[in-house]
Amino acid sequence: QVQLVESGGSLVQAGGSLRLSCAASGRTFSSYAVGWFRQAPGKEREFVAAINRSGRSTDYVDSVKGRFTISRDNAKNTAYLQMNSLKPEDTAVYYCAAGRALGVYRNLPGYDYWGQGTQVTVSS
Repeated sequence: QVQLVESGGSLVQAGGSLRLSCAASGRTFSSYAVGWFRQAPGKEREFVAAINRSGRSTDYVDSVKGRFTISRDNAKNTAYLQMNSLKPEDTAVYYCAAGRALGVYRNLPGYDYWGQGTQVTVSS
């Protein structure tokens, strides 16, 4: 079992930055790939970024490439999502997830554990 707790969400102006954290407890964090997802009101949850177990491989949805960076510190059992140049369309609840499969992947069912989410609101 892995417990995930997101933090760092806030209200920010367009063009600003935030860093989200995903703190994990339970079994060995380095045994899991990590993904970040988001869900805006009235929309389905969508993939944002993913990182493999070692942190050497990452993947991003096109809309955040060049603006968001996913990283992890396995010694601290924590993953991060650095978000720069934020846009109003980035407004959503952001969730981190952990999955036992190898590599990086975008599909929601591939992730075994989910956090409760943190709200990010970007004002124009």
